[in-house]
Order: sequence, then structure tokens, then C-alpha cells
Amino acid sequence: MAQTVADRRDVDFVLHEQLAVENLSKHELFADFSKKTVDLVISEARNLAIKEMMPVLKAGDEEGCTFESGKVSVPESFHRVYELFKEGEWIAMCDDPQWGGQGMPSTVSLAAKNFFHGANFPFMLAILLGHGAGKLVEKFGTDKQKELFLKKMYTGEWGGTMLLTEPEAGSDVGALTTTAVKNDDGTYSITGNKIFISSGEQDLTKNIIHPVLARIEGAPAGTAGISLFLVPKIWVNDDGSFGEPNDIACTGIEEKMGIHGSPTCSMTLGSKGQCRGTLLGEANKGMRAMFVMMNEARLDVGMQALGCASASYLNALNYARERVQGRHLRAGGKDAPGVPIIQHPDVRRMLLGMKTCTEGCRSLLFYIGLCEDMIHISNDADEKARYQGLIDVLIPIAKGYVTDRAFEVCSQGVQIYGGYGYTKEYPQEQYLRDCKITHIYEGTNSIQAMDLLGRKLGLNKGRAFGDLMAEIRKTTETAKGIPALAELAGETEAAVAKLEETARHIGLMAASDRMMTAFAHAYALMEVTGDAVMAWMLLWRASIAAQKLEKGAKKKDTPFYEGQMAGARFFIRTVLPVSLGKMDVISGGDSIAADISDDAFGGK
Repeated sequence: MAQTVADRRDVDFVLHEQLAVENLSKHELFADFSKKTVDLVISEARNLAIKEMMPVLKAGDEEGCTFESGKVSVPESFHRVYELFKEGEWIAMCDDPQWGGQGMPSTVSLAAKNFFHGANFPFMLAILLGHGAGKLVEKFGTDKQKELFLKKMYTGEWGGTMLLTEPEAGSDVGALTTTAVKNDDGTYSITGNKIFISSGEQDLTKNIIHPVLARIEGAPAGTAGISLFLVPKIWVNDDGSFGEPNDIACTGIEEKMGIHGSPTCSMTLGSKGQCRGTLLGEANKGMRAMFVMMNEARLDVGMQALGCASASYLNALNYARERVQGRHLRAGGKDAPGVPIIQHPDVRRMLLGMKTCTEGCRSLLFYIGLCEDMIHISNDADEKARYQGLIDVLIPIAKGYVTDRAFEVCSQGVQIYGGYGYTKEYPQEQYLRDCKITHIYEGTNSIQAMDLLGRKLGLNKGRAFGDLMAEIRKTTETAKGIPALAELAGETEAAVAKLEETARHIGLMAASDRMMTAFAHAYALMEVTGDAVMAWMLLWRASIAAQKLEKGAKKKDTPFYEGQMAGARFFIRTVLPVSLGKMDVISGGDSIAADISDDAFGGK
């Protein structure tokens, strides 16, 4: 049967052949996750994705969410899937079993999410938001808050959200106006308005726990004065029983271009002066708490995009193998038979680009998960710091670069279907629409680029970026010893050396009076860094494949390994050279984007 969500063979390759995830089971924390167990987990995730989640993707898109008298209903078909998620304990895969989690490695959970997001990304938003809110309770909550909320959230009995954005304060969170006033009983009265709140109201759960950013009366201006609060939809008494409905209400949902099955809500707190919340963590440290969670959230967004891209690619691949149109270019005469469009050179070019992108991005995201797992099992402080540094540098790539490239894959997925791809008869157009939001939330991709230049290049005095370059060089050194890959390894090594030079140049520019010019080139820096990381991942894959082929791979595996060799060659020979040109542009430092006057843009 043709695959339509994520390529199981490739998922297995990354987990077991590239990252050797079963080695984690040698450590007590992950002792239960042998290769057999990991394979069973992935099989169950794939079955749930294909048999239950994917069949309701289109219905969820067409039915959408409804809003009436402050109540929001999600697509009816989502209710059964949500119950299956709860039963399978899929919501808190990596978390402590004490609180309803499965305690599995992050790497394995990301593989499961690859299938889940590819099957039904809009449905998954409620899952991710609920888990993310629970994670805040776990990390910053008091014992009482954990006792009241955590297991209910991790098991999916209650949902969760994150209330950050306000009408006049989008990405500039420090400009928020939501206020909190302390009450005599230690709770806080909260007043304000929030927008773009995913699953801020829904009918999947009995209660929704809202972490809310607000400023305590008299706190400093800007982000330094922001605190984090827990605001339940229905108040929870000290004994765990329900109290009265809280004074927090949904005032409407957005009509969006995509993710129709996920309600995006406008929320009002304290319209009657009776919205209560409890402080989560320390006063005036709300943004610090949020940034602790940011890596996980941004990695999840990259996985959302990969889910859309991997499904779009596999659909396009299947279609190209079946759709007969046009004669082969080498066929003579007008009477030559038609051929499947996969035999046409430009379709092959598009498919190969889609393949390398989805596979390289999968390796990158799973690798970040492995770094997280290594932090958990390591007893060495320096080693933990090194892995954390790698994660920190790679997160802007995982969120910004991956979502950009995934959207391009989804666009190509429409293109390969031709006119049919533009219709609702096939899923390609929905994957494109749904994927677009991944560029925007959890920090727009421009913010990711600014983060890479402004914070991550100089992180730990440049050590984190240097450690990443060192990891890439380990792979190029291995590949240089493989005759079939020696030239590609040399080309990658040269590109990485040029990237380091480019990074130093733009870093110095950003610290000078040419700061505005430097940040005008920040996005290009994110792109070329992402290209270097992709070349690394694809060369790493090809190195494994080449060694398997040299040893005599099984006949059924030979095409897969040959595909890895082809993917590395395609990317390094056709994409990486373009990156070198972009590096020249960055180093050239043309300042026109910073210098042009507002009026010169026209439009008046």
C-alpha cells in the first residue's frame, strides 16, 4: 500500500541507523525503550494516524469550528480521535508516568508526531497546547498547583492554552496591558483581552487551564514586569472539585485560510470583574518562564510543518507514478504512448527536491530530540551544556528554516498535481494552506532569523555555534574516507568554512554602527545556515547508506540507500552552490533595505 503520511522506512532509518536511538535504553531513564518497544510505539502511532486521524482531515477542514453564545464546537469527528488519544496516553509521551506521561525519549515522540501531524495537523494543535500548558505547571507550579492540575492536563481530561498575544501587542509582548491585582486570599483578579488563542475555547474537555501573561499592578514596564498566572475556565477548589465558572470568555473565533479544525479565539478576562487566577512561578518572571518552554514549542512547529510537507510529498509521489500524461522526451513519433509524469525531467527535479527536504528536515528535528535525550541521561555538566548549546543554535533553523522549506514542498505538491492540485478534490491545497501558519506563530520566521544573529551566534561566547560546526566536520571527515562521497564531502566542508567566515563578518557588523544593515541580512543568514545543516544531515545519511551498500545491502533496501546517495548529491550540487552566492550577498553588506526612505516604497 502506498504511504501517504510519512515514510516509515525513512523514519526507521533516522531512528535506528542514523541516530541509534535504541542506545538510549542502556540508561536507566529509558531502559524500557528497546528497539522492539520503539518499533511498537511507532507502529501504533502510525496506525492511529492513518486509520483514525487522516480520514477526518478533510471533514474537519470543511466543517470547521462554530461559535455561538460564547461556546465553541470543534468538528464532530475530532471527538472520537481525542478520546483515542486519551486512551493511548499520547498527550504526554515524554513526561513522568506519575503525572500521566509515558516517559519515552523525545526522539521517539517526535517520530510519532511526524505521523500525527502529517495525518491531521489541525487536530494536533489542541493536543500540543494542552501539553505545553501542563509543562508550565510541571516546571513552575507549586505542589498544590501540580496536584490540582497536572495529571488532568497530561491525561487530556482537561485542556490548556497559552494567553500571550493582545490586539495592540503582537510579537511585542512587553507592550501588553492585561493587569493582575492581588486579592486578600492570595489569588489575583485579572482583567484584559487576548487574541489569536488556539483552542481558547473548545468542547473536547470539561475544563481548560489558561496560563496568562499579565502585569501585576505597580510592576515595571516592558517584559521585566510581566508575570504568569493560571486561570481555569472553571474554578478548581482546593479539594479538586469544580467551583463556579471563571470570568473568562471567548468573544469570537477567527475565519482563517487554513487549520479550520482548530479554533483561534479572542478571549476577554474580567469583564465582570470576577476573573481569578493564581501566580505561576515568581512575580515579574513570566517571560523567563515562557522562554524555558520556547524551544519545545518551536520544535513542535517545525514538526507541524514537516508533517504537512511529508504528506504532500508522498501524495505527489504516488500521483506522479500513476498519472499518465505526455510522451517520454526520448520517444520518437507522435504515436508514442503516454508515460507516467514521474518520467518527465522537471517532475523528477521537483520530486527529488521534495524528497531531500523532507528527509533532511526529519533528520534535523529528530537529532534535536536526541540532544534533549542526551541531556537527560548525561551526568557530565560540560556535556549537558554542549548539547543544550546545540539545541539553542538549531532551534531557529528547526522553526524558521524548516517551515520555510516545508511550505515550498507543499507548494510543489500542488504543482505536481497541476490543475487538480488547486482543487479541493485532493488534499494538496489543504496542506499548503495549513502549513502557512507555521511561518507565523511561536515567533515569526523573521524573529527566528533575528534570534540566530542577535543571540545564538554569540551564545556562550560563540562556543555553541562552534560546536555545531565541529559536529558537521565530524561527518565531512567520515564522508571524505568514502570514495563515492569524497567530492561531496569536500564541497560541504568548503561551504561550512565559508559559512563560519560569513557568520563572523555579519556578527561584527551587527555589533557596529551598521547594525540595521546586518539585521537586514539576518534572514539570509538563517537560510544559509539551514542549508549547511541540511547538507550535513543528507551527507550523514549518505555516509551510512554508502557503507551499507559496500557491505552488500539486502535487495529490498538497495533502492532506499541509493536514494540517500542521490539526495545528498542533488542537494550539495544544486542547492548548496546557491547558498554560497547568498553568503557573498551577506558579506557584501549592501545597506539598501536599511537605507531606503519610507516614502520611496511608494503607494501614496
